Amino acid sequence: PRLLVPAGSRRAAAGAVRHSTEAQSAKARLRRAVLATAFRTGLGRLAFRDRLVVEAGGNAGGGALDAYLAAVLGRPALLSIHIGPARANRKPVVQLLDAAGVPIGYAKLGVDPLTRALVEAEAAALARLATLAVPGVQVAEVLHHGVWGGHALLVQSALPVGLPRAAPAPPAEAERAAMVAVSRCAGVDHRPYAGSAHDRRLGAELAALGDRPEAARLRAVLDDVRRVDPVLGLGAWHGDWNGGNSAALADGRVLVWDWERFADDVPLGFDALHRRVQTAITRAGVEPRAAAGRLIAGAADDLTPFGQPAGVADLVAVLYLVELATRYLRDRQAEAGARLGHVDAWLLPAVEEHLAGRPGAGGVAK
Repeated sequence: PRLLVPAGSRRAAAGAVRHSTEAQSAKARLRRAVLATAFRTGLGRLAFRDRLVVEAGGNAGGGALDAYLAAVLGRPALLSIHIGPARANRKPVVQLLDAAGVPIGYAKLGVDPLTRALVEAEAAALARLATLAVPGVQVAEVLHHGVWGGHALLVQSALPVGLPRAAPAPPAEAERAAMVAVSRCAGVDHRPYAGSAHDRRLGAELAALGDRPEAARLRAVLDDVRRVDPVLGLGAWHGDWNGGNSAALADGRVLVWDWERFADDVPLGFDALHRRVQTAITRAGVEPRAAAGRLIAGAADDLTPFGQPAGVADLVAVLYLVELATRYLRDRQAEAGARLGHVDAWLLPAVEEHLAGRPGAGGVAK
């Protein structure tokens, strides 16, 4: 199944459909609206006859999840789960609804070393963001952080995704302003890249990948950037900003969720670059290698609002792609079946081709 909804409540089932994912196209929004109407009128129960029955017991002392969450929230909650595509960081994300189908929160469970680390990282990120000024950006609140049945558990409030959205033209501007606010929320440092906190951290992560051939090529790319040693602005980023985890409201606020990759001491503008390349590949259907090449070539336009010095945009894009490749390799995305996990087939060739023709870059290993 792609989506599990409560079987005992029409309104809750319809609400689960409406709020299961952030629809990315008019067709997806129409399909979601039709499906929600079907469940609200009772037709959904007739069209979708499969049932999953969950029984309490055998849960290492955690008790039934719905009972545990009701105790945490101080009120009963109906559960719904959207099941996303195969990837290393896929984990249970449970939508919590009241009887009227209104979301009252979301619960994330870490079920293996990677997803446990991500749940813990998001809990820490949300706690930190609650202490920072991020103008125009609304972030969920932590309602509970603990352990259930041996799994890391994070329960956070539901953002008001049902409020009126911004008209088609302003959202891109509002989203970019929100990205800039996030990039500056923990302070900004302008300095030569070589020896910076990002350089040291990225170098250590590449070293930890050992003798993987992709890692050797990425280390050569990083060495090329060090040789150029551009002066860059360093700040924070969300870490996975895409169309499925943000929404621009008509009142000017931008809702942003899924903060498990939040980090600081990264080159300013990484979020804009991530949004650009992910949108090109997943929504516009651009071939991944071509999308990576276009990202590097057009990085100056994406980075202008972030105040990076002139002439360094392509190197910021290169560093972003090295960051992304390192993440995919560390998380073993290719082994988990993720489409973009094979970075040697798209990302690395685009980066190496660009650096081979860039004055002062020095060439990279192939």
